[in-house]
Amino acid sequence: MLDLMRETTTVELYSMTDSPTMRKVLWMGAAFNLLIALMLLFPSTLGAFAALPPVGSVFYLWMLIFFVVLFSGTYVWLALQPLISRPVVALAAIGKTGVFFVALACLVGGDIQLRTFLITLGDLAFALYSFRWLQSTKATVVNTA
Repeated sequence: MLDLMRETTTVELYSMTDSPTMRKVLWMGAAFNLLIALMLLFPSTLGAFAALPPVGSVFYLWMLIFFVVLFSGTYVWLALQPLISRPVVALAAIGKTGVFFVALACLVGGDIQLRTFLITLGDLAFALYSFRWLQSTKATVVNTA
């Protein structure tokens, strides 16, 4: 799986290796997001600490809509690039796979109807095609010198 996410373009490698401060910020961002995930997972304890709104609040609907639109914009951006970023495609495929499995768990738990779950088959199809594309293509090295 790691090979699928590896990007070997000189431009991206240079931009990532020349900023130790940005690496620290990225690690802090990862920790921050994990903390937020725990708050969402345990809304009555950790979520209450941050005064998160109750489950069912419009806040969560708007957040969900935002992330769906963010993914949509990412796909448009990728489609317009002369060189498709393999790590971004891998991240998108992981996201699509996650949507499918979350919906499957909700279907099994009785939280959503079958018709709702069936929509996520589109997500699974996009994910499978993306993973297949990643496996069947090679990363391109771009030399900017």
